[in-house]
Amino acid sequence: MEFVLLDFADVPHLQRFLFGLFLLIYIIILMGNGIIFLITKLDPGLQTPMYFFLGNFSLLEICYVSVTLPRMLTSLWTQRRTISLVACATQMCFILTLGATECFLLAVMAYDRYVAICSPLQYPLVMNYRVCIQLVASSWISGIPIQIGQTCQIFSLPFCGSNLLNHFFCDIPPILKLACGDTFLNEMLVFTVAALFVLVPFLLILVSYGKIISTVLKLPSATSRGKAFSTCSSHLMVVALFFGSGLVTYLRPKTQGSAGTDKVLSLFYTIVTPVFNPMIYSLRNKDVMMALRQWPSKHLSSLKK
Repeated sequence: MEFVLLDFADVPHLQRFLFGLFLLIYIIILMGNGIIFLITKLDPGLQTPMYFFLGNFSLLEICYVSVTLPRMLTSLWTQRRTISLVACATQMCFILTLGATECFLLAVMAYDRYVAICSPLQYPLVMNYRVCIQLVASSWISGIPIQIGQTCQIFSLPFCGSNLLNHFFCDIPPILKLACGDTFLNEMLVFTVAALFVLVPFLLILVSYGKIISTVLKLPSATSRGKAFSTCSSHLMVVALFFGSGLVTYLRPKTQGSAGTDKVLSLFYTIVTPVFNPMIYSLRNKDVMMALRQWPSKHLSSLKK
């Protein structure tokens, strides 16, 4: 009826240090992504499709990391690592659904850059407000039914052996390792869903950036080429971090994985990406940096009025 999340139980002398480290990381994620979300919603100069998608992406990162880190912090502080079967299934369902949303949203952001660079005259017409809302809503909603079904299918398996889950949250690979009997069909379903929600968006992103690079290289001005590449490089860095670890985790054969490798890879797509997201997008984006510098003075002046 319950699992024991071992997380970092193999290093008992580091529990307090890890608690402080991950608490600091969680605060940085909440503050960094929260500021990006607020800036893109409140600053008049950032009311464009690109920043609309970036604001949604920052909100998604806050939701994504909040599914795993608070529970991990609690277990590090209290040393109570048990999690009920229902709570474990709920956590997995949220992780999978939000992960699918991130894949789709990154693909939407790549499509936005493709239209902006390859068809600049048609950009206002193609990426109008209604289309942006539809793309974002589809990204948030489309994965829900399939991921609920996949979670139910995984937790319908019999668990008759050890209940020690050598991970820091309820992810698919460590759960399948604890299941009794033949899990081949389950692994094939995981592979199929991962191909649909991870590989397909990743390939769409590659196609979009292939066309973007081809168009940029044809630009006559070196300044124009540099500006176009700078607006895309931030997105590509986040794509590489998130998809690189996600593809290896879910499309790798079960026999080739180890608990340590799974933990490291999952840290990348659940914690590292949300940490670096605000840094990558703010430090490499002049518009965001300008808005961040001007926002406190604008806020204070509005309060005085």
